[in-house]
Amino acid sequence: MSERPLVLCAFKSGFETYREAFDTLGYATEWHVSRPSAPQMQRAALCLVNLYDAARAPWATLQLSRRLHSADVPLIALDRDAPWHLGMHVRRLKVLEWMRPFDIYATHTLQPTYEFAPVKLYNANAVWVRNFNLHGRTLEQMRDPGFYKWDVSFVGNMNGARFKEHAERERFFKALQPRLEALGLRVLFCSSGGMSEQEQIDVIQRSIINLNYRSSCDHRSRAGIEMSWGLPERCYGVPARGGFMLSDERRHAADDFDVEHEWASYRDFEDCIAKIRAYLANFALTRQIAEAAHARVMAQHTYEHRAQSLLAAAAEWREKMATPARA
Repeated sequence: MSERPLVLCAFKSGFETYREAFDTLGYATEWHVSRPSAPQMQRAALCLVNLYDAARAPWATLQLSRRLHSADVPLIALDRDAPWHLGMHVRRLKVLEWMRPFDIYATHTLQPTYEFAPVKLYNANAVWVRNFNLHGRTLEQMRDPGFYKWDVSFVGNMNGARFKEHAERERFFKALQPRLEALGLRVLFCSSGGMSEQEQIDVIQRSIINLNYRSSCDHRSRAGIEMSWGLPERCYGVPARGGFMLSDERRHAADDFDVEHEWASYRDFEDCIAKIRAYLANFALTRQIAEAAHARVMAQHTYEHRAQSLLAAAAEWREKMATPARA
């Protein structure tokens, strides 16, 4: 029996969400690769590296890139922290941009940022189906208003003292909760720390509205600065579990969802309150949107779909490398 084709993962890069996806597609994976062997490169379809790992080891990344090129294996950088790359020194990013060691830069946002590679690929967040699904419940169950315990909820990191990137989120929900409770709504805003996975699933599925506000990739300090266009994993995970998501505005929402039938968003604090009231007054509409979004996510936004996109980009790169340039 011939060996399966291979996907290499460089350095300490952890892509556990992709391991199962590539396996399902018939690819084996090799982890923590820094100097791939000739047999590995002969089997490899591509090599993935986390952008932050590459930025911390630019010369090793350049050497890896050159070694991979000798076997026509593309090096693909994955980036879920664009455009602000919080926690990473700008100098490191500029060095990486100057080197351009990657063949493909796969990012969750296409807004202007560093030019790390000749090819930029939109590679949005997604869901790991084993962990994000209906978990034994049905969409039919969730059409019953009596099924719900909360009107509005948010469960996530809100420890702004420890994680500065979440300080604005903490302030937002602290101000929002009394406004909603004054309307007589059942509200749950809490940190996910200490909660079991099943408890988090129950909150998502038994809340009429699940909120999204900011993520760790959004700039925390400058007033008026544009947030990331990219959608956090929550925007795919909540629909995957059958929940209705009301999110802050995200430019890439129109690339991943039908914004008329599968997406709901708000502009600012007051619009968030207005949208909450409007959707609670039209429960049937929330379920129509939630079910349509669930279908979209499961059909197009799993990590298996993202893995397919990376493999296709690698194949296209290899084809171009094999095609002689026209005189």
